[in-house]
Amino acid sequence: MARPTSRYVCQSCGESFLRWEGQCRSCGAWNTLVETLVRLPARARTAGPAAAADAAPPTPIRDLAEPDLVRLPTGIGELDRVLGGGLVPGSLVLLGGEPGVGKSTLVLAAAAGIAGAAGVVRGAGNAGAADSAGAAEGAPSRERPTRRDDARLARPAGRPTVLYASGEESTGQLRLRARRLGLADGPAGEAILVLAETDVERIVERARAARPTVLVVDSIQTVALDELDGPPGSVGQVRESALRLLQYAKSDGTPVVLVGHVTKDGSLAGPKTLEHLVDAVLALEGERGGGMRLLRASKNRFGSTEEVGVFAMGEDGLREVADPARAFLADPESAAPGSAIAATLEGSRPLLVEVQALVAPAAYGTPRRTASGLDQNRLALLLAVLARRAGVALAAHDVYASVAGGLAIEEPALDLPLALALASSLRDRPVLAGTVAAGEIGLLGELRPVAGLGRRLREAERLGFERAIVPYGGRSGEPVPEQLAGLRVLACRTLREAIAAALAPEPAERVRS
Repeated sequence: MARPTSRYVCQSCGESFLRWEGQCRSCGAWNTLVETLVRLPARARTAGPAAAADAAPPTPIRDLAEPDLVRLPTGIGELDRVLGGGLVPGSLVLLGGEPGVGKSTLVLAAAAGIAGAAGVVRGAGNAGAADSAGAAEGAPSRERPTRRDDARLARPAGRPTVLYASGEESTGQLRLRARRLGLADGPAGEAILVLAETDVERIVERARAARPTVLVVDSIQTVALDELDGPPGSVGQVRESALRLLQYAKSDGTPVVLVGHVTKDGSLAGPKTLEHLVDAVLALEGERGGGMRLLRASKNRFGSTEEVGVFAMGEDGLREVADPARAFLADPESAAPGSAIAATLEGSRPLLVEVQALVAPAAYGTPRRTASGLDQNRLALLLAVLARRAGVALAAHDVYASVAGGLAIEEPALDLPLALALASSLRDRPVLAGTVAAGEIGLLGELRPVAGLGRRLREAERLGFERAIVPYGGRSGEPVPEQLAGLRVLACRTLREAIAAALAPEPAERVRS
């Protein structure tokens, strides 16, 4: 059988070339040639009554049958929340993150949960150490399995199995990771089948023979196809490898989980079309030196993209956070200038986070504006509104703002807490203890309502907060109640009014001076 040929196709104009060139000779675009397999065209069907009879007739949308999606739980509640309840048969899921953040550890823990070892999933090994395990631990070199290994890859009767295809680590390294997780000798030790392989065709062949419940490929940047000349991790290899795994997932109905790396700018490595091929794109985020890990979904064909999973990194690795709303909070009684508590909403889950701001006179030149975990353009807009509408002039000051705990927040409800933290730092007056805030700020200095205000307030009441500063009126204009059980709700119309209600009184000695 002849070996399939490949061409370098321009992603801008579609012109193909035999060799790679820096610039497309057809449209003049640079670095747009991607190695692509040349597929034989499908047999042309003869037009006429016979072809029309073979075509399926159109069906009214009311008569379409709903697919019966029986989800497969992973045993990790936070992961199932982000997925929408578990893995869908035949789906292709891409999990991305920075090196050492815990991708492989999370996937191996999910494999243990699928295999019935949910009792040990809660402690999921040291992700940073697990992802960086390598030759320093004296692991043996990777060898391709032979045909005699097929018997070991057979599914045990009546038990879910997971085929873990590793292109980054050898079987010895995976054994060390499983021992750290406590999975080597438990139920998962028999149900998780390990395959050290980098050839996609061999992985698919072994998966069809083993018939696993779930296939895991770690990582998509390390596997390749022999038909393409490009190295593993190139644009053409990543796209074609994902396409082969997608065809296997859809034809066999087996969920496939791909592990992927991110580039320096935080996007998933590989072409953007890789995100279009998969059914769900998950991102595991977190500062390497921090203790919190967040799992988000930027794409999910079978669930919401607004949910977030929260994990804590400890000495024994990743653990689910039982109460995420309290995990990002400091002591609410220790009020300090420049700190405010924000009531945010991540999907259906309310989270209370601490917003910190530091304002200092600019020594020379243009004042600095630094933001961490929030939109820097939004910070610049709030500085202008504070100066023009609330009498808080920060044009001659350096401004540093961040969300504590390494959390990234983009929703508009963060506007009011951030403005309160900035005013508190400039005037050196802390926000009153036990106060939480949520609200969007308009260009005229007015406070605009936010969605899910009731859930935010109930969560703040549960955590022991006494005062809440919110915009006046809901989305339909109804006034906000002044009391919610033990939480006093202060509805403000303008930013100036909210600052006056939030900041502690100025000390008497400062007033006398």
